[in-house]
Amino acid sequence: MSTWKSFEEIEAWQMARVFCQNIYKIMNYDGLSTDYRLKDQINGSSGSIMDNIAEGFERSGNKEFINFLSIAKASAGESRSQLYRIMDRDYISNDEFEKLKQES
Repeated sequence: MSTWKSFEEIEAWQMARVFCQNIYKIMNYDGLSTDYRLKDQINGSSGSIMDNIAEGFERSGNKEFINFLSIAKASAGESRSQLYRIMDRDYISNDEFEKLKQES
């Protein structure tokens, strides 16, 4: 399947983990901390990126891994869309938005 011995070695998973950590940091910002639905949505979608990379790696074969990478990519798009709503509601600055968007 691959030369990786664990999903933790995959750079995309490592980057997704950092993104997820940075999303968690903004969840306590004024406004977003009480916008429960949006906060829960971005927490879930950002975590889904790293989780799907890990789950796909642990499956038995390249086809399944590729499928889960596709799902992870879709979760990144979902997170990006939610970031727009977070910025549009003035929960984060444009600079924070651009940084997080780039990470996604």
